[in-house]
Amino acid sequence: QVQLVESGGGLVQPGGSLRLSCAASGRTFSQDAMGWYRQAPGKQRDLVARITSGVNTDYADSVKGRFTISRDNGKNTVYLQMNSLKPEDTAVYYCYRWSMLTQKTYWGSGTQVTVSP
Repeated sequence: QVQLVESGGGLVQPGGSLRLSCAASGRTFSQDAMGWYRQAPGKQRDLVARITSGVNTDYADSVKGRFTISRDNGKNTVYLQMNSLKPEDTAVYYCYRWSMLTQKTYWGSGTQVTVSP
């Protein structure tokens, strides 16, 4: 069973930084695409960043230059480094994994990020 466990969320002031982590179970992690979505209250869930098995990355325009996604295949973990945080970054952040083996997408339970003075 694929499990994703996010950590690293919290309350931070504008201009601050946080690093989110997503630890994944399973043996095929290195073959799978990973990424982060976020959902603010009353809004749809939107892509923030993603990284392929070949470590190609893609970002939402709103976070380019501020957020960096990376992965450590030895630790089965994907990271989202968030710098220069803004109040509009406030949301629940969800890790996802697209499995090459099962051809399915799996989701974590989410971690809250709040950016406020």
